[in-house]
Amino acid sequence: MINYNLHQHSVFSDGKDRPENYIKKALELGFTATGFSEHSPLPFPTSFSLKEERIDEYIEIINRLKVKYQNRLAVYRALEMDFIPGISDDFDAWRKRCRTDYLIGSVHLVKPDGFEDLWFTDGPDYKIYDQGIKDFFGGDIRKAVKTFYHQTNRMIETQQFEIIGHFDKIKMHNRNRFFTEEEKWYRDLVNETVELIKQKDLIVEINTRGLYKKRSETLFPDGYALQQVKERNIPILISSDAHQAEEVNMLFYYAVNYLAGKGFRKVMFFENGKWTEIPLK
Repeated sequence: MINYNLHQHSVFSDGKDRPENYIKKALELGFTATGFSEHSPLPFPTSFSLKEERIDEYIEIINRLKVKYQNRLAVYRALEMDFIPGISDDFDAWRKRCRTDYLIGSVHLVKPDGFEDLWFTDGPDYKIYDQGIKDFFGGDIRKAVKTFYHQTNRMIETQQFEIIGHFDKIKMHNRNRFFTEEEKWYRDLVNETVELIKQKDLIVEINTRGLYKKRSETLFPDGYALQQVKERNIPILISSDAHQAEEVNMLFYYAVNYLAGKGFRKVMFFENGKWTEIPLK
């Protein structure tokens, strides 16, 4: 069974618990490693990002916890980088500033052509997703989804990071209302992104959060996107994207068995600054 979680958010971004609470929960579960991946700072106010004035505190506290628990489990400091073309900073700048062990690259805020405002595709309220399709894309779902995937592709092509986070999460609030994964135009977009992931040797995160928060009926990625990841033999990593300590291993048992049933046999593990493959079960 998976005994580590490398994607979680504490009070330094939009999580609800202090970092040490996650560590205590990880030890209770018999984990060997845990990683904090706060949302990266952005050049405008948000309710979810690490604030620039708290960066030094984030570094200091995680350093202290690394030392305090070094004989019991590995503690890592990372960032979940938000990529917004023309707005977000270069990933490497924050890698150096925060002295991270690894980076997760994700798209939560989509930059529509010709607009200054951003389309928020995540969060608990599907109405924001729906309104964005109407306001930014004139109700054209293909244009909206295409913009999401093309922004993801640009992130892959221009930024340096190790893990790509929930890359098909654009379907979460769709709920098969506007499109289905069977449509050719959607599969073509997925294929293009997965091919870039393969070319850049990225690790695909299998994210359980949408499922355990009941915002989705699937993992991210799942369905056709997950099938393409498997066919291309792209490495994977299971994460819970925890926002509180009780969530650090949510649905890991389900994810392991589900992925094994799909033919996956290995997952990635981070140790001593290196990524290695370990058995899924």
